[in-house]
Amino acid sequence: MNIPTTLKAVLFDMDGVLYNSMPYHAQAWHEAMEAHGYQFSYEEAFLHEGRTGAGTINIAHRRQYGTDATPEQIEQIYADKCRAFARFPEAQPMPGARALIEQIMAAGIQTVLVTGSGQRTLLERLAHDYPGAFDAAHMVTAFDVKYGKPHPEPYLMGLSKAGISATEAIVVENAPIGVQAAKAAGVYTIAVNTGPLDAQLLLDAGADALFPSMQALSEGFFKLLDS
Repeated sequence: MNIPTTLKAVLFDMDGVLYNSMPYHAQAWHEAMEAHGYQFSYEEAFLHEGRTGAGTINIAHRRQYGTDATPEQIEQIYADKCRAFARFPEAQPMPGARALIEQIMAAGIQTVLVTGSGQRTLLERLAHDYPGAFDAAHMVTAFDVKYGKPHPEPYLMGLSKAGISATEAIVVENAPIGVQAAKAAGVYTIAVNTGPLDAQLLLDAGADALFPSMQALSEGFFKLLDS
């Protein structure tokens, strides 16, 4: 897929893109799932990054019991996961992310958040850590969607909130299923490999470009647009 000739918005995932929070999420998921009797490793959490909490829980539940978890089970497990996450130190903004966003905003390009997370502790910090970048009208979270990533709904909703077409946007993602969601929505997708997964997984998911970090993307974003 070609880079948009008229770029009007960049759609950002949150965990692993704006915040170095995925190690905490992975450990919290591992602890909560194990406490409820599921086999769910730290590493597996990275493979499911971007799904809604309910979607992640149902994958584990179906694997062991052949059915979806009940709404009550989902609520309890996710609450335990959030409590586990809250015990960790405050996740720091990803190096390079703020500089990139400031460059994009200075160029008059919209910034939109599209995350499968419902982790309020991070969502509430966005205005402080990324001032002026993500207002409520330009955010898609786990509270907004029926279908989480890898379904295209989150990114289609992000495009709608920005008032643009898929060919006028770029997505920045760090997770394979996030890349799949963006590509299913028809958007040019940049992957940043900020976690422990093999970079080939991001390319296999359909990423149009790959960077090793947000810092590298910050330094190379506009060079990529001009290439």
